[in-house]
Amino acid sequence: MARANNVTELIITGLFQDPEVQKVCFVLFFPVYLATVLGNGLIVAMVSMSKSLRSPMYIFLSSLSLVEICYSSTVVPKFITDLLTKVKTISLKGCVAQIFFFHFLGVAEIFLLVVMAYDRYVAICKPLHYMNIMSRQVCHGLVAVSWLGGFLHSITQVLITIQLPFCGPNVIDHYFCDLQPLFKLACTDTFVESIIVMANSGLIALCSFLVLVSSYVIILFNLRNYSAEGRHKALSTCASHITVVVLFFGPAIFLYMRPSSTFTEDKLVAVFYTVITPMLNPIIYTLRNAEVKNAVRKLWGKKNIGLK
Repeated sequence: MARANNVTELIITGLFQDPEVQKVCFVLFFPVYLATVLGNGLIVAMVSMSKSLRSPMYIFLSSLSLVEICYSSTVVPKFITDLLTKVKTISLKGCVAQIFFFHFLGVAEIFLLVVMAYDRYVAICKPLHYMNIMSRQVCHGLVAVSWLGGFLHSITQVLITIQLPFCGPNVIDHYFCDLQPLFKLACTDTFVESIIVMANSGLIALCSFLVLVSSYVIILFNLRNYSAEGRHKALSTCASHITVVVLFFGPAIFLYMRPSSTFTEDKLVAVFYTVITPMLNPIIYTLRNAEVKNAVRKLWGKKNIGLK
């Protein structure tokens, strides 16, 4: 760290203090994490192996699933193992590393969701020019920009954090490392730093959400010109994306667009978007998408033939 620190190890309070409740949480959340990795991993594998899933929408969906695996893995593995330990600790450097990857991947996901909305806008509002506008090179470029945006956001947060001195106390009132809980441990006034990081995180989430809402208002307006069948197909595709957007942005805006608190509700809201939402995304996209379901059947059929 940039200044002298007496603190090298932090104690995490966790989600609940009752050992029996923690064991129940382990039984609940461990299968959820496995489902997150397997479900999103299946989408990545299907898009890379299936010839029918080569359109821009599936390139973005595969990238989103990869981000979901990494995003969930920055928090959940340690969280569920901590549920079985009496004293939950993490090094200060490890804490800063977790913050970096958590914000890096979280903002990359936000930008990917915006890119996916743009893809739907072009597909529905400019269908004749869709393949020219959304070429494979453009798609990969948009994915790269999303990752770069997440990196620049996160490195800004970390550069602010490592300038702070930490000389005690060393107890984080959360179940993982995040900026505001860590700032409370600094041996200096962090009002300015808190405002900067809240503006950085909150404004990205809020502005991106407003862009997403605006894009879908335009899409719904343009759907008036479609036939009933075309309108149903477009709405089915958009509904999956809108559901994912609401599930991700609702908790994020709630936590990052207001002053921090130590309420248990905040921790429960954080559980929703760090543990639950990454598992729901592949379910939402698969259940409402005939092409993905067909690809799963074909992949499963090839696997069965190979076993015979």
